[in-house]
Amino acid sequence: MEAIECIKGRRSIRKFKPVAVDHSIIENIVEAASFSPSWKNTQIARYYIVEGDLKDKVASESTLAFPHNGEIIKQAPMLVVMAFVKSRSGFERDGSYTTNKKDGWQMFDTGIATQSFTLAAHEAGLGTVIMGIFDDAVVSSILEIPDTQEVACLIPIGYPDEAPTAPKRKEVSDLLTFK
Repeated sequence: MEAIECIKGRRSIRKFKPVAVDHSIIENIVEAASFSPSWKNTQIARYYIVEGDLKDKVASESTLAFPHNGEIIKQAPMLVVMAFVKSRSGFERDGSYTTNKKDGWQMFDTGIATQSFTLAAHEAGLGTVIMGIFDDAVVSSILEIPDTQEVACLIPIGYPDEAPTAPKRKEVSDLLTFK
């Protein structure tokens, strides 16, 4: 699959087939995503793969503000919890911020890794949806994520059981300015 085809073809998938995903496929996807650019090559993205009863517990207890997310997670065979190592991306060795963006680079770098992960998953025939409405403290507690890391997003993943069409996109002229 060519890069442009992959970018234009990937959709957010919210319905999954009840088929397990082989761990080696996930390992290949993470390996590909590890090539994502990051601040001073800090490679802060961390991937927690959650399955079975533990996945359902995360779904039930961390999505109370938006229960539909919990329903999507429960029917997906796997959940990827994207986290990042705190205080590395955008920081100097002494802990000071490098730019006025402060710690914003952490989420920026994690976003790049998340995009790479979801595109590699799409190329492997898997569907994903990136979720932002969840209680990150609950997720961190359930999965015992170290205090040195922060949860950025949740990504249910599996074989798609739907084929959504592309939503309308803005015209390039609305997005692009030459100066």
